[in-house]
Parts: sequence; C-alpha cells; structure tokens
Amino acid sequence: MSWDPRSIPSQAGKTFVVTGGNAGIGYFISEQLAAAGGHVIIACRSAAKADAAIAAIHARTPEAQLEHVALGLSSHASVRSAAATLTGRRIDAIIENAGSIMPSKKRETTVDGNEVMFGTNHLGHFLLTALLYPTLAATPGARVVTMGSGATRLTKAHLTDLQSSSSFAPFAAYGQSKHATQSFGFELDRRLRAARGSVTSLVAHPGSGIDGLSPHRAGVTNPSAGGRLFARVFPFVGGGKDRAAWSAVRAATDPDAVGGQYWGPRGGFSGPPVRQKPVASSSSAAFGAALWSASEKLVGQAFGV
Repeated sequence: MSWDPRSIPSQAGKTFVVTGGNAGIGYFISEQLAAAGGHVIIACRSAAKADAAIAAIHARTPEAQLEHVALGLSSHASVRSAAATLTGRRIDAIIENAGSIMPSKKRETTVDGNEVMFGTNHLGHFLLTALLYPTLAATPGARVVTMGSGATRLTKAHLTDLQSSSSFAPFAAYGQSKHATQSFGFELDRRLRAARGSVTSLVAHPGSGIDGLSPHRAGVTNPSAGGRLFARVFPFVGGGKDRAAWSAVRAATDPDAVGGQYWGPRGGFSGPPVRQKPVASSSSAAFGAALWSASEKLVGQAFGV
C-alpha cells in the first residue's frame, strides 16, 4: 500500500471541516489532519469540548491551525447557522463524522420532529452539504466524505419506513441511519459526475474503534482501567479510535482516491484502510434517488446538483 496512515501527505494550505471533530473517532481525524498541516475546523455543539480538543492537538502539534464552529446536527436551525458561518470560505473537504449512536431504547425525535439517529446522522449532514455545495464547488478538487458503518451489513434498509416509525429497535434504527448516510454519499457521487464538476464524494466506514485501545489525550480521551483490560482480553474486537480514523482520513487526503469509492479497514474491524464493496442497498441508484427526494422534503432545502 503506497498510502501510509502514519505518514499522511502534506495538507498545508487545505481546510477541512470535521463534524464531531472534538471527540472519539472525530477527534483523531482532526488530530491527524492537523498534524499533516491542514487547517481543521471542528464543527460541534460544545465550545468547551472543542477547546479541549484544540488544546490536546496543540499539545502534540503546537503549530496546528484549528478553530471551532458551533454545529448541532439534530437542529436544522443550527445547521443553517453553521453553514452561514462557513459559506464563502475555502473548504477542501467536509468529513461528515458526527453521529448519534442508539441514544435510547425508545424512539426519540429531534426538535424538527425527525427520528434522532436518522435526523442527526443523515438529515443534518444532507442539509449541511446542500447549503455548502456552492462553497465546495468554488474550491478545486473539494471532497465530501460521509461516514458509514459496518452496521449496514447487519441491518436492512427500509425505504418505506426511513424514520423507523412503524417499528423501532435501537440497533436497527441506527443501521437505517447509516444505510442513509452511505446511500447519500453514493448518490451524491452519481449527481456530481453528471454535473461534471470538480467536487467528489467518497464514503468511509471506521470499523471498530475501542476506547481501551485508544491513546490518552488529556481532556478528550482517557480510557479507564476496565477499558484497557477489556482491550487486552478481547484484542480481536477492533483497534483504537486513532486507527478507526484512518479510513475517513485516507478518503479525504489520498491523491489517488476518487469519487464513489468506499474505504474501510482491511481487517474489517481494524487495519490499514483499503477499498471495499458496500452492501447493495446502500449503493443502489434507485434507493439513492428516492432517499434524496425524501431528504429534500424533510429538511426543506433543494440540493442543487
């Protein structure tokens, strides 16, 4: 493999927006891009948590260029506010990492009335990308990287019940939201190709990011003794969240990566990022077109591409 996740090509002069870039896998995406010289905009709700992430990155890379933009993906108003702040700036890539992971055993909704995981993981990112598309199009070679999940291999996509209204189970609803994020990434690629523009869309999945195998970062990640023990006893369950960041980072930075590709860990759960094949439902053009139309209606925003 010519691309080394521990030696990323220089990203000097490039600007990256990382949603949820303050914690978990998103933090390590931000850290790795900043270490490569990229200007990283951490888009998340909490200014305090963003400040902690920025401090942790500066402790390792003092010269890192970092800033915070307030973004709550579960609120269309917050997404529109963040997009207004970012509009007109140079954006070389949006890494759409943030997400809600099974917050409750019962179905919950966002302030806009959408199922929480579908509304946050997919609709929030769909709206953000739609609003920022003209800005992306103004930066030659800009990329959109949507974050999928291996959960799509364990769940089914239901086009007639996108928001799990008829039947709700936490893991199935999470899987549904990730089918949507992956499908959006592939449908965006099809539309971008048809438009013959310079923006490209790629999809990545992180595999399994384990707290107990993740490096300590003051104020951001501090794995417990129990978590470290679990990781030693069950090392096959995955790698640290720093390694789980590799797929998205490669999709965003590899000069040889192209639109429509799906990147994930070579070992499935963990390993160097390689091209993989997504589940058929996520890559289906029919599913993607129907999801796109439904998403425009749900967020009240036409996506002009």
